Amino acid sequence: MSDVNKTIQKWHASFRKGTDFDSWGQLVEAIDEYQILARQLQKEVQSTNPSDFTEDQKVHTFLRLISTPGDLMNTYIQHWCTQSQEEFKLEDLKKLEIIIKSILTYNKDFPFDVQPVPLRRILAPGEEENLEVEEEEDAATGAGSPESFPNRVPGTLLPRLPSEPRMSLLTIKIDKIGLKDAGQCIDPYMTVSVKDLSGIDLNPVQDTPVATQKEDTYIHFSVDIEIQRHIERLPKGAAIFFEFKHYKPKKGFTSTKCFAFMEMDEIKPGPIVIELYKKPTDFKRKKLQLLTKKPLYLHLHQTLHKD
Repeated sequence: MSDVNKTIQKWHASFRKGTDFDSWGQLVEAIDEYQILARQLQKEVQSTNPSDFTEDQKVHTFLRLISTPGDLMNTYIQHWCTQSQEEFKLEDLKKLEIIIKSILTYNKDFPFDVQPVPLRRILAPGEEENLEVEEEEDAATGAGSPESFPNRVPGTLLPRLPSEPRMSLLTIKIDKIGLKDAGQCIDPYMTVSVKDLSGIDLNPVQDTPVATQKEDTYIHFSVDIEIQRHIERLPKGAAIFFEFKHYKPKKGFTSTKCFAFMEMDEIKPGPIVIELYKKPTDFKRKKLQLLTKKPLYLHLHQTLHKD
């Protein structure tokens, strides 16, 4: 079996798991499955930019069908998380299963054209350093700068999960971040993720909207992040990461400037100030270097919700 088919079958199995939970009335577990799957698909879309479709065209088409803003799966998640009164049936969501099954058999003739989703280039950890070296070499030889992508406005925040008896949910308000060159950062935003000790995602990753308010050495966000798992269900050693990202127009990509993290023993109601570390983001927390010796930090406020 090809790697493509194995990948699609894995997605199919995850999708069925979510709809099974849904049909059994286990909505929290179903939402968890949908959100994790949707995020995996979104990452796959952002990591590919095919100029034309080859034998993998089915995969890219499927990804773009169900991982773009306003898609059916995300609409369904929003419906359950916000307890919307608008009618939305599980049978509607299950229609996506037909798409998944249909791409298991390759057919070069596709019924419609799917345009690539316009994205700014967002780099994987460590990739920026390689590009900077390449750019220096290009400058010496007169080569062009890295390819730039059209504008993409971040903002993938998710609503609070439904409450459960004896379980706690966490809302983190990102107040502001202190940086010596705050005023020079273009289109700054935060990526928030929850990782285990091995650096594996435990929850869907969320991006804040672009921050527009800057004052002296601070960039103000004033945005709430709803952690997508009950605190009691987070494994020992887990941590919540905050990656500060901004756009570099001369280099044509969005990169991480610094990061911060909060461990489980720091979860308590009220304000908290945490230190900033140099990139690349170290999700395993083994080689940490402070960004600056100046008193510049990430300012947060935590709210715990208990049923």
